[in-house]
Amino acid sequence: MLEDIATLTGAKPIMKDLGIDLDKITLADLGQAKKLEVDSENTTIVEGAGSTSAIKARCEQLRREIDTTESDYDREKLQERLAKLAGGVAQIKVGAASESELKEKKSRVEDALHATRAAIAEGVLAGGGTAYIRALPSLKKLRAQLEGDEQAGVDLVAEALEVPLRTIADNAGEKGTVVVSKVKEMKGNEGFNALTRQYGDLMKDGVITPAKVDRCALQNAASVAGLLLATDCIITEKPQPAEAEGGGHDHGGGGMGGMGGMGGMGGMGGMGGMMGM
Repeated sequence: MLEDIATLTGAKPIMKDLGIDLDKITLADLGQAKKLEVDSENTTIVEGAGSTSAIKARCEQLRREIDTTESDYDREKLQERLAKLAGGVAQIKVGAASESELKEKKSRVEDALHATRAAIAEGVLAGGGTAYIRALPSLKKLRAQLEGDEQAGVDLVAEALEVPLRTIADNAGEKGTVVVSKVKEMKGNEGFNALTRQYGDLMKDGVITPAKVDRCALQNAASVAGLLLATDCIITEKPQPAEAEGGGHDHGGGGMGGMGGMGGMGGMGGMGGMMGM
């Protein structure tokens, strides 16, 4: 980071590792900038005096480090440094009338930022679940090469790929199964626009999704499904019955229902109700 600042301002980095002492520096070792903005958390350098060639060389070095690093955290930090050095930094200030509204707006801005980064990384696809529908023919070809349980697994994945589009259509007030059938008959970027409830070219309509988001969602779902298949027992909360209208509570002596067997353990018998004490 210190070398980035030095390159941007045309300064010489003063570091103990280089054996440079503060009492030996001269004015020639200092950098320049047109403007500096400093607050409690950030320092913004505007129009540093560093040479264009030195800045480009530093950017290329950071790009090489991004390509070679295996850590997602390090890659993200290197990308931030590259953006700052290349002048691709923007400040988005979010304001609101209340703290809760501010948090909600900030969350939406962060979601948009992450989606933009994902789109830059791997491009975009037709949104609204259409990209998953376009993957079904590839699954059909794969299924023909398999047999038995493997074919059943492909069928489950194919069924799961229809769920996003079907859910979007249902939420838009349409018949999800009908919409899925129509989109299957279409090609390319054609799909269902839930906003207009019309069919058309989603890329032209601006209904897009980052390819990385769709890919990661599918990979993570497959990972969780694989974990569940290898699990003997899954514990979840028992659904609670809805309360009677008027807010009344039933304190009768009915017993508590038995809990089903867990992982081969016999069911627990119903426990008699406790009479009023």
